[in-house]
Amino acid sequence: MNLPKIEPYIMFNGRTEEALEFYKTALGANVACIMKFSDCPEGAPPGQEDKVMHAAFTVGDCTIMASDGCGEEEPISGISLSISVATNEEVDKFFDALAKNGEVTMPAGETFWSPRFAMVKDKFGVHWMIGVLSKECA
Repeated sequence: MNLPKIEPYIMFNGRTEEALEFYKTALGANVACIMKFSDCPEGAPPGQEDKVMHAAFTVGDCTIMASDGCGEEEPISGISLSISVATNEEVDKFFDALAKNGEVTMPAGETFWSPRFAMVKDKFGVHWMIGVLSKECA
């Protein structure tokens, strides 16, 4: 039996294209596709023609999907995306990039489970955890 693949889907409230450009720079993301509401055969909702209906991008071997949504203004909450890296320097690199115009929720430092771990909410409201996994948790 094949297990299902779980992929995060983030609503960026009209800022998807900006977020994709940010993640390209901050994380080395590769954009796989962007579909606008105007691409929909049924037609776009009024005022949504140039908005992103669906996008997919990859960071490493993880696919993240995104949309501008349909006007809902709910904040992103209750979930964090976790980046596992091999070195302390990589923690700092990704943390610094994601923290630009964002909010640091836990500065980078040593924890009992990781030699370097940090948390940040980026400028789009996405919560990130970046850390070097200990050998026990790898």
